[in-house]
Amino acid sequence: MGCLAAAAAGAEVAPLLFRRRLAPSPVAARRRLLVSCRARRRGLRTAAELPRKSTSNDKHHNRVNMQRDEASVSSDKERQEKYGDENGISNLQLEDLIQMIQNTEKNIMLLNQARLQALEHVEKILKEKEDLQRKLKILETRLSETDARLKLSAEGQFGTEINDSLPVLELDDIKEENMLLKDDIQFLKTMLTEVAETENSIFTLEKERALLDASLRELESRFIDAQADMLKPGPRQYDAWWEKVENLGDLLETATNKVENAAMVLGCNHDLEDKVDKLEASLAEANISKFSCYFVDLLQEKIKSVEERFQVCNHEMHSQIELYENSIAEFHDILSKLVEETEKRSLEHSASSMPSELWSRISLLIDGWLLEKRISYNDANTLREMVRKRDSCLREAYLSCRGMKDREIVDSFLKITLPGTSSGLHIVHIAAEMAPVAKVGGLADVISGLGKALQKKGHLVEIILPKYDCMQNDQVNNLKVLDVVVQSYFEGNLFKNKIWTGTVEGLPVYFIEPQHPAKFFWRAQYYGEHDDFKRFAYFSRAALELLYQSQKKIDIIHCHDWQTAFVAPLYWEAYANLGFNSARICFTCHNFEYQGAAPAQDLACCGLDVAQLDREDRMRDNSHGRINVVKGAIVYSNIVTTVSPTYALEVRSEGGRGLQDSLKLHSRKFVGILNGIDTDTWNPSTDRHLKVQYNANDLQGKAANKAALRKQLNLSSTNASQPLVGCITRLVPQKGVHLIRHAIYKTAELGGQFVLLGSSPVSHIQREFEGIADHFQNNNNIRLLLKYDDSLSHWIYAASDMFIVPSMFEPCGLTQMIAMRYGSVPIVRKTGGLNDSVFDFDDETIPKELRNGFTFVHPDEKALSGAMERAFNYYNRKPEVWKQLVEKDMRIDFSWSSSASQYEDIYQRAVARARAAA
Repeated sequence: MGCLAAAAAGAEVAPLLFRRRLAPSPVAARRRLLVSCRARRRGLRTAAELPRKSTSNDKHHNRVNMQRDEASVSSDKERQEKYGDENGISNLQLEDLIQMIQNTEKNIMLLNQARLQALEHVEKILKEKEDLQRKLKILETRLSETDARLKLSAEGQFGTEINDSLPVLELDDIKEENMLLKDDIQFLKTMLTEVAETENSIFTLEKERALLDASLRELESRFIDAQADMLKPGPRQYDAWWEKVENLGDLLETATNKVENAAMVLGCNHDLEDKVDKLEASLAEANISKFSCYFVDLLQEKIKSVEERFQVCNHEMHSQIELYENSIAEFHDILSKLVEETEKRSLEHSASSMPSELWSRISLLIDGWLLEKRISYNDANTLREMVRKRDSCLREAYLSCRGMKDREIVDSFLKITLPGTSSGLHIVHIAAEMAPVAKVGGLADVISGLGKALQKKGHLVEIILPKYDCMQNDQVNNLKVLDVVVQSYFEGNLFKNKIWTGTVEGLPVYFIEPQHPAKFFWRAQYYGEHDDFKRFAYFSRAALELLYQSQKKIDIIHCHDWQTAFVAPLYWEAYANLGFNSARICFTCHNFEYQGAAPAQDLACCGLDVAQLDREDRMRDNSHGRINVVKGAIVYSNIVTTVSPTYALEVRSEGGRGLQDSLKLHSRKFVGILNGIDTDTWNPSTDRHLKVQYNANDLQGKAANKAALRKQLNLSSTNASQPLVGCITRLVPQKGVHLIRHAIYKTAELGGQFVLLGSSPVSHIQREFEGIADHFQNNNNIRLLLKYDDSLSHWIYAASDMFIVPSMFEPCGLTQMIAMRYGSVPIVRKTGGLNDSVFDFDDETIPKELRNGFTFVHPDEKALSGAMERAFNYYNRKPEVWKQLVEKDMRIDFSWSSSASQYEDIYQRAVARARAAA
């Protein structure tokens, strides 16, 4: 019986051991097998000697067993019924298990086959156990009869019968035999109890095995994911891949620990095998009478048969263990090869694919070292050249410097300095805004969008900004202050400036923090201060001083709008004579409405000679007799641009706001380049602000966003196809506020819905639209949200079917491009950048493939109404045509790539002319 129980336990636990031992050592497995065999042999030798060494302890043990006999008999019956039920449950569990794991890998299938064979052996053993239990009951009955006879014999009732039928000697033998049989029966009952406990342990192990199966499947899934990541690990995925490998190792270690625990539990069951062997030896040594000979012989045969099957099963188990260990070893070999291959591929990966963020950090490191005088000017130039070329040696030096001290990092960089040349340009943007760290209007988007596009083309691009107290510091990566102070001139004195560095959108950025008592950029706002002229004059001078002291050899300094227009005259009047003259100046005016005019004497604050510059051919305003810094930038810059070709034509006439004559005079260096949009930020297929992402091939997501916005704003949802018109704008006269007001009422008249998002800095305009909002408060088709909400703007672009941009003038405009990107058809006035990006759907003079919206010319309500009526007509009556128009608009490329190429061309021509003249 002990062998039966051991076989059942071994067969049940064996497949569990296979599964839980995810990363076993072959030596450790053989050692455990050897220890198990030695323990078994010791048990056999001990059991063989037990009958010869019976002591008072044995007798005491027998008495205890006899006391437990009655309780064991009843528990045996209950256990028998339980085993009958468990056989059925076991079969069901086996079928479920086979169905669960039928799609696993080959080695798991082999292990399950071994487990199936073991379970079949267990089922046979359990049946044999039931037969033995029945025979034990028969034996108990006979013993009871014998006890009764002995009792009667003692009383003398059957003395004659006994004397006639049984010799006295045989009677003594029977008594002795009965005692031995009682001991054996009690021992068997004890073994059955231990078998039951073992089965409970097996049940527990089976649960753990199920958990381990789930862990193994998760491990395999993660390993497959890791394999996929390792086959093509991009630079940004590199750290994430290593994290996956570490997690994989943790899983392996956890699974191994579970296997070791299971092995310990299984080792406890070896005691059962020892006890069975003791019983076998006891039966072999016992002097059993003819009365129980048949029963004992039968029991020995059964035990021998079970032991043989157990040995066969044990052999199969160890064969499968060896097979599984080989598969684990193969797994580790493959993993090691993949790790080596990935490391090699990472080192050999082209430098162009390395994230721009890292190249920007390297550039900032080099400039910081130079300003802190830790490296020489020549070494800094050499390293900058290597950054331009995306030199692989420089990349490897940077990646290997983690954890090193600053001095060691500097030394490692200096060791790889080599002379070289590059066709890439060194471009520095000096501006008052940059998205997303300091954003007020479209200028911020241009700085980040154009900068990233030029960087992708292989140029070294840097940005210089004021360090505002209200800027979004959390949008700056690795923000830190340099251990250097740059002094700049202002109003007859030198003032210190702290220099901060960091990366924004992957671009290296310098932030200048003036140590001036006026706290120029600690005003809790970007613009609108009484001394804005002086604030930005100071910043422009400090930015040039930073470039001058860094001794950089810059190709292009690009300044934007009147706030940094000071840079052009300062560069040529104050710094070119100091030897800082390698750069060419590009000035972009994003809106000629704002020109930075001020009294002439205010210009002296930044060190410029007022007497020399207050002239009609220099910086004197053409109509007001004041200093005009935008005019100064037009005169002193090598390149002058604006933000669309049509706007460039418009500003040469009345749109120039007094500067048209100056622009005509310098027309040879003046050009209009249409802005682009950041297609990474404005992408409906990845936009995290949307309820549902979508693209031109699947517009169901657009309908879902429309339904969600209606619910959010409490708009009517009874007609799902009711057109929704969107408008996102600042409510200022330039944007055509009277036409926006008319569009609201016209939409209601045409049976559509209208959503406005925006506010006005002009108080009477704000009050007017607040009144309109109150008027439509109970109308479930009109909503005016007089604020700005970036997240909500994404949602409105995605939900709207049409988008209104009725501007009086529009230098470029980005909203119409974003709207088309999100499948909202624009309705715009033909002016500025709107005229360069939106082409009327009914204009047969325009190629059909370019027609993408609805336009009107005259800035009045009648013209706007006509365009809106045509759009509503197509939407309501020709839904298929409308759908094709939406899909075409979404596929138009409004990225910065084309615009950046145009800037790249004019930069290179300016630099080429300068080098030819040198």
